[in-house]
Amino acid sequence: GHVRPVLASSYHIGIYGHSEMDGTQIMKEDDKKEKAEEEVVHLRREIGLLPAACFIIGTVVGSGIFIAPKGVLINSGSVGLSLLVWALCGVLSLFGALCYAELGTSFTKSGGHYTYLLETLGPLPAFLRLWVEFLFIRPAVASYVSLAFGRYVVEPFFAPCAAPTVLIKLVSILGLTFVVAVNCWSVTWASRTQITLTFVKMFALVLIIVPGVIALAKGQTENFQNGFEVDSLTLDRLPLAFYNGLYAYGGWFYLNFVTEEVINPNRYFTSDVSSTLNLFLKALLPLQFCVYPLLSETSHWQ
Repeated sequence: GHVRPVLASSYHIGIYGHSEMDGTQIMKEDDKKEKAEEEVVHLRREIGLLPAACFIIGTVVGSGIFIAPKGVLINSGSVGLSLLVWALCGVLSLFGALCYAELGTSFTKSGGHYTYLLETLGPLPAFLRLWVEFLFIRPAVASYVSLAFGRYVVEPFFAPCAAPTVLIKLVSILGLTFVVAVNCWSVTWASRTQITLTFVKMFALVLIIVPGVIALAKGQTENFQNGFEVDSLTLDRLPLAFYNGLYAYGGWFYLNFVTEEVINPNRYFTSDVSSTLNLFLKALLPLQFCVYPLLSETSHWQ
């Protein structure tokens, strides 16, 4: 018979039977969410316009541009067809770079391929892609690039003799260790190192182009005669020519791995990716055009 007093509660039953929190409870929950968002770890956005451009140029102008021309020329069978392969590989790479620029502005997260697979296909394909990259692709690429670096550094000191293989491998290991250490130490120093190495590689390309231009000016065009002869062309080797050409253009997607560190990704992805790769496409064809006059008849296919 007695009436039980109504106890104060932090919530009451709404008209639909659901518990509704009062204003104080809601404010506490909002404060918790804001505090949790503040505690989330974010990468520092320290990569500006010039570092982003050098990041793309430095990865595209890598070991492939110095090694791949031989594979393109041998497998294409002629000078003219090799230039056509270079042009088609550049156009395909430009299309891929534009697609990844769109992805970089749509998904503003670091991770590249892994992030895009995770957001679209789910965790399993992303996990498999990550481990294939970690176990097979990255070690192979790192060893290939580091060995090329070691060979380019050591061989000039032993020319015309062959450089010791052990010394080449030792320099390769030191170079790879230095790159890993700089990237682990500081993003700023990694960007500065990338900018410096980019200008060094561009200077090396100038040293190749200038003698070729001089040779063309002197009329050394023997290698361009019958440039599209197909006597030595075999269709089963043509895919290898495209493989080498695409490898030389590879690297346009690496900026997507550090999206969260780019200061203004919506601006720099659309401008840097398209402009730098377009510039590289226009520079690589003249580079190959200037290299061929320097080749002798015997070294043409070696």
